Amino acid sequence: MKWKTLLLGAGIGIAAAYFFTEASKQQAIKPEKALKIAKDAFKKKGPVDGSWIQMVPETVMKHDIAYSVYRGGISRRIDKVLEQYEFIVDKSTGVLLDVNQIK
Repeated sequence: MKWKTLLLGAGIGIAAAYFFTEASKQQAIKPEKALKIAKDAFKKKGPVDGSWIQMVPETVMKHDIAYSVYRGGISRRIDKVLEQYEFIVDKSTGVLLDVNQIK
């Protein structure tokens, strides 16, 4: 009887760990989704000529809070002048945390 209880407990623990791991993976957005979020935000003010995203997330401190982010860039032409921007998107929420124009 004790072996059955032990195996049942171990099975439940393994299943719970698996489902927890899968649930935490689903919360993070993929780099392609982060790039789409940024491009959609920029397209509200005009067309986008080019874009890029780093596939590996990095940790950034913003207001004393650590964020896991994707870093990327957007280029576009406004009145025949090339404008380039760098952005960071929160990996967990997909929120555009920062945008800086590159001069």
